[in-house]
Amino acid sequence: MSKYQTSFMKIFALASLAMATASFTLAQHGDEHGGGGQHGGGGGKVGGGFVPAHGPAPHPSGGHQAPAPQDHHADQQGHPEAPHVHNNGQWVGHDQGRGAANFHLDHPFEHGRFTGGFGRGHVWHLGGGGPSRFWFNGFYFSVADFDLGYVNDWLWNGDQISIYADPDHPGYYLAYNVRLGTYVHVLYLGNQ
Repeated sequence: MSKYQTSFMKIFALASLAMATASFTLAQHGDEHGGGGQHGGGGGKVGGGFVPAHGPAPHPSGGHQAPAPQDHHADQQGHPEAPHVHNNGQWVGHDQGRGAANFHLDHPFEHGRFTGGFGRGHVWHLGGGGPSRFWFNGFYFSVADFDLGYVNDWLWNGDQISIYADPDHPGYYLAYNVRLGTYVHVLYLGNQ
């Protein structure tokens, strides 16, 4: 083989290796449109970069007392044991209507209303803190006490989240973790 053929073979081998690595990485982690994540039957994937277009629909019970919350959110094998959103937009675990006692707040929106933007077009990087007080872009929140057990694997210095209005529980918002596909109820604490 000539010197040029050997160089060509090396370049071809490196390019092939790079393409194989990129394909493997996308398969493992997904692309920005919701690929990757955990798989389950019927409801699809969870997490891996998917951001729901909108929040959950209001609970069909309207203003009536809803049943107690689910203790078991893993609706399919491989799905998280936490409230989560399937990559088809189905919100799992948002199962209590407006009358649920554990959501009662004496002063809803005590620190004002979040105005930073909601849903898919507004993805924020967590800037620090922890469940009792976390922030991004000068907006501060706290995780509702009853959802504290669902944030043990959140990365408070970098996970991406999106905020949604809670259609059933005045004063609460839903913080959706893009990496995990899980969400929790949060209270807005104001901004700087």
